[in-house]
Amino acid sequence: MDFGDILNKWEKQTAARNEFYDKDEGSFPEENAAGRLRGERRSRLLRQKPDASIVLHGMTRDEAWTALETFFGNSRKEGIEKLLIIHGKGNHRNMVSSNEGVLKDLSKHFIETCSYAGESGPSPAREGGSGATWVILKKINVPGK
Repeated sequence: MDFGDILNKWEKQTAARNEFYDKDEGSFPEENAAGRLRGERRSRLLRQKPDASIVLHGMTRDEAWTALETFFGNSRKEGIEKLLIIHGKGNHRNMVSSNEGVLKDLSKHFIETCSYAGESGPSPAREGGSGATWVILKKINVPGK
C-alpha cells in the first residue's frame, strides 16, 4: 500500500465519521453543548453540496487572503450558505515551515478569524478530500424578521 492509498483510506474513514469542527465552540459537534446551528438548517447544510467554491492554487498568502475576503463577503451578500475552499493538500510545501500546506493553514486561519464563518470540515474525497474545506456561513439576522 503506497502513501496515496493510505491517504485515500484515511479520507474515507474521516468522511464516514462526518468529522467537522465548530470554531465558535472550539469543539466537535458531539461535545457542543450550546446547540449552535442545530436543527433542520444544519442537517440540510451538512448534506448539501457547497453553493460556491474558490480555488486558491498558485496564489501567494496575500493574494489568497484577499481572495477569501472578497469571496466570503460576496457570498454572504448573495445569501449563499455553504462554501468550498480548494486550497490543495500541501504536497509541495516547504517542509521547514509547516506540517500542512501554506494555503491550507491560511484557509484555516481565515475561517477562525472570519466573524460569519461557522462550522467547517474537510470535503468528501470526491470533492477534494483534505485538499478542500467546506464552510457554512452564519445566517444573517435581519431585525424585525
